[in-house]
Amino acid sequence: MENIQIIAPERSGSLYFNYEGTHSIVLMAVADANYNVIYADVGHQGRISDGGVFQHTSQYFPDAEALPSREKLVPFVFVADNAFALSENILRTQTFVQFRSSSPERVFNYRLSRARRIIENVFGITKFRIFLVTLTCIYLHNYLRRNAESKSFYSPPGTFDSEDSDNNLISRSWRKEVKDPNNIPRKAVSEVQQIRDEFREYFMSVQFRGNILIHNT
Repeated sequence: MENIQIIAPERSGSLYFNYEGTHSIVLMAVADANYNVIYADVGHQGRISDGGVFQHTSQYFPDAEALPSREKLVPFVFVADNAFALSENILRTQTFVQFRSSSPERVFNYRLSRARRIIENVFGITKFRIFLVTLTCIYLHNYLRRNAESKSFYSPPGTFDSEDSDNNLISRSWRKEVKDPNNIPRKAVSEVQQIRDEFREYFMSVQFRGNILIHNT
């Protein structure tokens, strides 16, 4: 979720006024593992919370499926930050608990943080923020990522965040170039927690885990 600063429309009052003290519209975007934006919704007023925007955005989710080599059916989910309320289709990190470095909860948080880093990088390298038509940013981003020549110009090696051999984050060039400018109907908490538990157990499984090194921070 990204706030795009705008010049407030006439007679709009505080409709677009956000918590940062500026006027904005909200861009909600979903990215795939290749840094391409596969879904975008734009236009909600900046005063609306992330959870409120998600609630009023149309989504289609396929039927629940089991994770690889697992039996329990789980819904398709978005990986989001803690600005979103935990729900059936929102997966976010666990908070407010001290975990040992190798605990399932710590591994779960690590995996989700890595996945969420994709959209953070996409927002970071989308340099066309001066355009008045916000969706143009999305079209141009995907277009420039489409072939090798334009991709090498728009997002050359060293653009996206990576990790060293000890799984420490290496911040890449987009972070240096760009400055960072609730009521959701949901299933019972116990059901939502069961979904998260299934993902956590999967992340700890032999099929998925391999050699994961998590460091205390």
